[in-house]
Amino acid sequence: MSDPFRLKTQKAIAAAIDEVSVATGYSLDFTGKVFRGRLIFGEGDPVPMASIIEPPLPNEMRPSPFVSTTEDGWWDIIVQGFVRDDRDNPTDPAHVAMADVKKRLAQENDRKAPGSAFRQKDPFGVSYHDDGTPRKNRIEQFKIGAGVVRPPEEAVSTKAYFWLTLKLKIVEDNSDPFG
Repeated sequence: MSDPFRLKTQKAIAAAIDEVSVATGYSLDFTGKVFRGRLIFGEGDPVPMASIIEPPLPNEMRPSPFVSTTEDGWWDIIVQGFVRDDRDNPTDPAHVAMADVKKRLAQENDRKAPGSAFRQKDPFGVSYHDDGTPRKNRIEQFKIGAGVVRPPEEAVSTKAYFWLTLKLKIVEDNSDPFG
């Protein structure tokens, strides 16, 4: 069975961040250190690392037309990244990590749908079939937020970290979340 659209999208975002490595021209290496849905990390976890989560409250989707099961609206995703902090300037590595992740995610704005005569934009490769026709569930727009970095804080994190918000304008067919 295939994954539902939102999970498929989160997996594609994780795969994009997983490509951030020194070998591919970035400053840090996130390969094999990208997770989905994890909020709690411990001393045994690798750094740098990233986790893809959703905010605790969803954005409201625009209601579907009367006889339709399709709705559209913005879906927020948060990428949180943790790094080994610098003793003198604790957030410097978090700024570098966030810049690497932003750079890789920005490349998704240039991804084109396969097989389409018009080569429509297809961020994360989840919106079009191989023949170029649009899927029922798709990303129509994609924005990267400004982000924020924080030093280690008692009762929050023992590592410096960043939060980066992604805004995806999506179309969803509630009668076929796998479509």
